[in-house]
Amino acid sequence: MTRFTSYRIAFQTILTKEILRFCRIWIQTLLPPAITTALYFIIFGHLIGERIGEMDGVRYIDFIVPGLILMAVITNSYSNVVSSFFSSKYQRHVEELLISPVPNWVILSGYVGGGLARGVLVGIAVTAVSLLFSDLDIRSFGWTLAVFVLTSILFALAGFINAVYAKSFDDISIVPTFVLTPLTYLGGVFYSISMLPGFWQKISLANPVLYMVNAFRYGLLGVTDIPIGIALAIILLFIAGLTAFSLYLLNHGVGVKS
Repeated sequence: MTRFTSYRIAFQTILTKEILRFCRIWIQTLLPPAITTALYFIIFGHLIGERIGEMDGVRYIDFIVPGLILMAVITNSYSNVVSSFFSSKYQRHVEELLISPVPNWVILSGYVGGGLARGVLVGIAVTAVSLLFSDLDIRSFGWTLAVFVLTSILFALAGFINAVYAKSFDDISIVPTFVLTPLTYLGGVFYSISMLPGFWQKISLANPVLYMVNAFRYGLLGVTDIPIGIALAIILLFIAGLTAFSLYLLNHGVGVKS
């Protein structure tokens, strides 16, 4: 058996375990985002959207579709990895991975792949719900898919870092509650930053979620508040940084070696 084959088997094993993990409890992992999104469309899309009219030249209900899809992808990609890896630490079977002849990048790829898989399935479910309320006319399928996948990978990496530093189950809920949720809601999901005063527009540019939402909105609707080249560069930069940091934490046993 070649080294590449053994690495592939290790990656597939971790990935399969991660996918089976959230699929077994699909009522808790896949169904709630679809229901929540339906409520967003009913409240913001129909009840409020009819009074707002258009935003950036498109119907308001169409304007919020990209943000709502990406919001679900971000939340689920993050929560899948943070809960899974911390559970491995808590149950102490992550040590079996660390002492195995499997490179840390393979371990990281398996967990991130699981987060990506859940993000993709949730994204598909939320997109299906959005079709009940909005007629999606994808402007660039390739761009839309690229931003979709990259954003899921980014937040899966962020979830992994949170899990490494977490020391209790309470710790894995602090970042989503006090960091992730505010960044998402203030990331242009429900509004265009052109509506904000100049000072707050500049403040909003420090929010990385803004670039992802606008890049995804460009792929679906062809409208954006941010130059798409800059948005893509920001996403790739964050992925590179978080990947390097995650591997550093694994290589040095931070949070996993006593």
